[in-house]
Amino acid sequence: MNVRLYDSATREVRDFVPLEEGKVSLYVCGLTVQSEPHVGHVRSGVNFDVLQRWLRHRGYEVTFIRNVTDIDDKILIKSAEQGRPWYNLAYTMHRELDRAYTSLNVAPPTYEPAATGHIPEMVELIDELIANGHAYPAEDGSGDVYFDVRSWPTYGELSRQGIDDMEPAEDADPRGKRDPRDFALWKGHKTSEPETASWPSPWGRGRPGWHIECSAMAGKYLGPAFDIHGGGIDLRFPHHENEQAQSRAAGREFASYWMHNAWITTAGEKMSKSLGNSLTIPAVLERYRGIELRYYLVSAHYRSHVEFSFGALEEAAVGFRRVESFLERAFEAVGPEDAGLGSLLPEAFVAAMDDDLGTPVAVATLHDTVRAGNKQLADGDIDALQATAGSVLLMLDVLGLNPYDSVWGYGGADEKLTGAVDALVAGLVADRAAARAAKDWARADAIRDQLKAAGIELEDTPDGPKWSLE
Repeated sequence: MNVRLYDSATREVRDFVPLEEGKVSLYVCGLTVQSEPHVGHVRSGVNFDVLQRWLRHRGYEVTFIRNVTDIDDKILIKSAEQGRPWYNLAYTMHRELDRAYTSLNVAPPTYEPAATGHIPEMVELIDELIANGHAYPAEDGSGDVYFDVRSWPTYGELSRQGIDDMEPAEDADPRGKRDPRDFALWKGHKTSEPETASWPSPWGRGRPGWHIECSAMAGKYLGPAFDIHGGGIDLRFPHHENEQAQSRAAGREFASYWMHNAWITTAGEKMSKSLGNSLTIPAVLERYRGIELRYYLVSAHYRSHVEFSFGALEEAAVGFRRVESFLERAFEAVGPEDAGLGSLLPEAFVAAMDDDLGTPVAVATLHDTVRAGNKQLADGDIDALQATAGSVLLMLDVLGLNPYDSVWGYGGADEKLTGAVDALVAGLVADRAAARAAKDWARADAIRDQLKAAGIELEDTPDGPKWSLE
């Protein structure tokens, strides 16, 4: 079965056929690094991380570019409000974003270009558009350059809108435009903005418009035509509409497929800083592990809106802990070195992932497999359990949820810490066993209560006491 993906341009799920056999070129619009990333921000990173993992599993060589917008109106406004250089704010928030992605096991892209490092490519592209009759310098002396939307007959095809039905662009004074819907390719320097936020150009000092940034960076690293362009559904218009128009007006075929992930909402509204309902990643990770938050995000289909709540996140976390518990018990019975021998991804999992990344069905298949494994444990069917545990690990790997992946803290310094905790808990368990042998029940109960208060559950079994994190 071929991989099938929903193309936002055609509004249908269709067979994915890359431009070059065996290779996939993927460009995803990254974030504008103006503030700390929240749960809504990172959904796109997680969703497209799953996409590139699945494409690689299916044998494709993936070139994955995800940009960073590090110069923008919002960055200039926020940095001025905070009394700090704009580039300091952008750099600091970029590092926060990197930490958020790492905490959720979002693999780094092949390359992550920053807008400020690609001004020459943007100027070159704007020059081409002016030469082709699709862009013009404003006549008001502002130094702005605009894309002429009426010069491109198919403008609006991605979002399926007619030009006259569109709201005017809000990125500059309309007095410099031929049409109020024309959008800025270049923004002339203003005396109210720092000189460092401007670069020389044929039209005077200034800075790029948001839309031209992605077109220039995609073209530099993926060429004039590439396979998939992704991002949040809120980017379809005007950002992706404008990207496509300016790129094709410059003679570039641009993206063959458009993919958009849906919003995360709170109280029915898109999660955003402006609405004051955002939940930053560091704040959420104070209550839940990164792997649990990723599981919560992966469990929903990427095109489905998610109404965020801590209750729903708690339910997801409990469900994922059941998977972890199964693996722990399976490895005790089988041994991790023997798990997975001869195991394969279940057919239902593969079919779901091939069908436009059907992660809800894939996650349901994961839990069905875990239930089968629990029965094998109860029946003592170790041979079958060996393959089942391996299948579970394979599915988790594809989804970026393998709890034994070192990114979740099973290696290096964290491994030493885990060993120290093991030793301390083992000492308390031994003390409790000695107290029970001496019939000092008060002491034994006190140790058990001490462990429980630390989040450690103790279970007395015929093979001796065993402990686990609650």
